Amino acid sequence: MPLTEVAPEVTEALAARRPVVALESTIIAHGLPRPRNLSVAVELEGLVRSGGAVPATIAVLDGRVHIGLGRDGLARIAEDDGVRKLGRRDLAPALAAGVSGATTVSATAFLAARAGIRVFATGGLGGVHRAWTLTQDESADLRVLAETRITVVCAGVKSILDVPATLQRLETLGVGVLGYGTDRFPGFYLTSSGEPVEWTVHSPDAVAEVVRARDELGAPDSALIVANPVSEAEQLDPALHDRLLGEALAACAEHGVEGQAVTPFLLDFLTRRTAGASLEANVAAVRGNVRLAARIAAAL
Repeated sequence: MPLTEVAPEVTEALAARRPVVALESTIIAHGLPRPRNLSVAVELEGLVRSGGAVPATIAVLDGRVHIGLGRDGLARIAEDDGVRKLGRRDLAPALAAGVSGATTVSATAFLAARAGIRVFATGGLGGVHRAWTLTQDESADLRVLAETRITVVCAGVKSILDVPATLQRLETLGVGVLGYGTDRFPGFYLTSSGEPVEWTVHSPDAVAEVVRARDELGAPDSALIVANPVSEAEQLDPALHDRLLGEALAACAEHGVEGQAVTPFLLDFLTRRTAGASLEANVAAVRGNVRLAARIAAAL
């Protein structure tokens, strides 16, 4: 693949049809504080290996896509102040300019599928923003997932979003959604968003059977979302979450925060006002998703 470097370990695993799990790099560069971001990145790769799969953390370094970073690459993404945040639309300008960037869900899903990786683990997806009828603000994740054949293990969509509208949009776009061990769509920081899911599976083998059935049907290229809830013991207290989210939205309006600035503003507000508890729930969710993704990749 032009402008792309695939780590030898990943190349060998794909050639031998051994399980590989893609991991995004935005959580390393922009989602966690230093130096914890690097320790979590190393931990997540270790969890993939413990599950019998090969990790492929994806990022752009000096204008080249890297599928699998290695320790030095992880450290650079974690520690370099110049690392940009790259969605799929940003990849071509970033490669042409020779810059470095951490990949979001949309860029990671696109690049992983392009490399032949079938399973991708992340925290929470983007989706339809609140007040969408006024702002028309919708994450690029949704369109990319509608066009990319990959299985995405996540803890739902970020709870600061309009979850019912996001689920409706996923249905319209033809993106499949499975609840893993639950009949309720997870709420990222929360075990449940309160919204139902139509299909529930209870094992990695059951997920693999759905993936195989999609392949045999010749279904259009689109993602399959495996919505894996954070445990009740590790979730953010739901009452606290709802109260602080209301306060965060009011602060957003008061300060005139709009567009792409809304999500980081709200997430930072929750992190500060929960004394880091929301961050811990986020990390717990990612750990669970990575473990499950490795098992699904092995089952495939």
